[in-house]
Amino acid sequence: MKLLDAKVISTVQGLEIYSDSVKNIEIKELHVPTIDSPFYEVQFGIGYFLLRQAKSYNSQRNYFHICMNSDFSMITLKETETESLFAVKNEDERAATKKLLGEWFVKTKGYQESINKYIEKVKQENVYTDEDIQHKIKTINFLEKLLELTTEDIELAPVEKPDQLQVLSGV
Repeated sequence: MKLLDAKVISTVQGLEIYSDSVKNIEIKELHVPTIDSPFYEVQFGIGYFLLRQAKSYNSQRNYFHICMNSDFSMITLKETETESLFAVKNEDERAATKKLLGEWFVKTKGYQESINKYIEKVKQENVYTDEDIQHKIKTINFLEKLLELTTEDIELAPVEKPDQLQVLSGV
C-alpha cells in the first residue's frame, strides 16, 4: 500500500483534503514576457476533496497563478476570476491556503512532476524561428525557476484579487 502525503484545511464549507498526486496538479496556462505583458505567469489547477459536515464529499479543482517579473526577483500569487483556490474563504482560511502553497504544495512530488512533464513537452516542441527558440528558452528557464521556489518565496508573495488586477491595469 502506498501512503500519500496529504494536507487538510478546515473552512466554513467543510474540510479541504489535498493529496500529493500528479493527477491532482494541472498546469493550465503559461505565459512568458512580451512587450505588452512583461511578466512570467503560470496558472495551476489543484484537485482536492471537499468533505462537508463529515457526511458527503465531492472532488473539486480550483486555480491560482504564480507570476514573476522578467528577472525572477519578484513573485506574486494571483487569484483567478472563477474557480479561485482562494475564493469564498475568510482571511484565516485564505492565510491557511497560502501557507499550504508555501509549506506543502511547492515541495510535493506532484508539483515537481507536473513541471518536469511540462519541461519535457516544451523540449519536444518543434522550433522554426529565432523567436520560437527564445520563447522555448524563456519557458524552460521559468519552469526551472518554479522548481526552485521555497516556502519563504510563497509566504512573502502578495496575493492579488481579480478586482485588484483590473484596478492596477486601468480596466
